[in-house]
Amino acid sequence: MVQFHIQADSDIPASTQLYNQILFAIASRQFPPGHRLPSTRQLAMQTGLHRNTISKVYRQLEEAGVVDAQAGSGIYVRDQTHESGSKVKSPVLEKYPDAYRVVQTSLDELLKLGCSLNQARELFLAEIDWRLRCSAQVLVTAPNHDIEAGEVMVRDLERSLNIPVQLVPLEELSQILDQTRSGTVVTSRYFIAQAEEIAAPKSVRVIPVDIYDFDSEIKLIKRLAKGTCLGVVSLSSETARVAEVIIHSLRGDEILVMPCQLEDSYKLHAIVRSAQTIISDQASCSSVKAAISNAREDLIRPPQLICCENFIVSKSIELLKRELGLE
Repeated sequence: MVQFHIQADSDIPASTQLYNQILFAIASRQFPPGHRLPSTRQLAMQTGLHRNTISKVYRQLEEAGVVDAQAGSGIYVRDQTHESGSKVKSPVLEKYPDAYRVVQTSLDELLKLGCSLNQARELFLAEIDWRLRCSAQVLVTAPNHDIEAGEVMVRDLERSLNIPVQLVPLEELSQILDQTRSGTVVTSRYFIAQAEEIAAPKSVRVIPVDIYDFDSEIKLIKRLAKGTCLGVVSLSSETARVAEVIIHSLRGDEILVMPCQLEDSYKLHAIVRSAQTIISDQASCSSVKAAISNAREDLIRPPQLICCENFIVSKSIELLKRELGLE
């Protein structure tokens, strides 16, 4: 069971702490689509928050489009890839009804030839994506307050897909899509609802990606000796803050956590000199190694450096490759 912890002495409001932790659990698939979230009573007992505060957080999650409230049943993680089963409404279908009938006829012919629906879908996507590949743009979007998370995703995608990827603040996405003829928007499940709201009227597809669940790192944290000083370094300040809250929920005051955004060189040097173990994302790993190397003469024992896997899980990378026709 996912454990949530609220830091009473934090400058971050308690409701925001809980909201971020639940979003992380959903984005990393610790709470997969269809999963029933804990009741307000259960969370109140676990976190010490008032049930009204927890209800407010659940309403915010529902407004963000990541959960659905079912009367008399509970709060469930929304499946972003499949809606109720009704045909998706699209401005393109309404604008080109004759063309849509051609697609339906073509699909019927493929089925008569023995293709399954999945095989027919793959044939259509392969042909369409091949024609768009030269001009299509891959846009990664994240809000300005967490734009560093977008930078981490861009680095992962450029390394894995071997194509240029453009980072666009969520606040500027509408303007950028007005200027592009085709493209694909990629974002974390944290921000999928906002991105789809902007992209859908412009007939631009949005593909959500799952982030790494940090399972092996969490197991390591559970094994750390009491009194250990643990450094957490990330390109994203928001990721570092969320990691601090999650680690505190696992170990409380048993270990000292020092979070740091990569750009904060003063704090990074302090972590290198104080921490016994440092956990770093891939985007920051080489810089942390360099900082350890530069400080080696001043260190009795260099810290153990744990470099996490890609921020985006490999399954999402493979899905994106198929959607872009890169396989």
